[in-house]
Amino acid sequence: MSEISITILVKFIKFIVVGVNGMIVDFTATYFVKDKLQWNKYIANTIGFFMGATNVYFINRVLTFESNNQDVFIEYSKFISIYAIGLIINNLVVYLVHGKLNIKFYIAKLIAIGITAFWNFFANYYFTFN
Repeated sequence: MSEISITILVKFIKFIVVGVNGMIVDFTATYFVKDKLQWNKYIANTIGFFMGATNVYFINRVLTFESNNQDVFIEYSKFISIYAIGLIINNLVVYLVHGKLNIKFYIAKLIAIGITAFWNFFANYYFTFN
């Protein structure tokens, strides 16, 4: 395995570990908004998704990608733009798995997070932090 492949693999593993933290934030926020405030599940999913995304941006910026970019606003905007596309993917997967296949909502959300993680990592690796 080449040095570049190992570097990408290590960054991907860090990204996934940080993503678990973001997933906890995401699920907690989604649960609160959907089940406690009784808002629409897709609005709750969106709120949870962006709260988790903001959390992982700041951790990944330092831990995974070791960014020294002084223009945090531009970098964050790129990161969130990629996550916004990820949100479309995420909601589409939740809709298909939950709405069409009748799998429980939180299981569908977990599947969606797994699929979206690949998009988020590689898009951020090549666009935001490169």
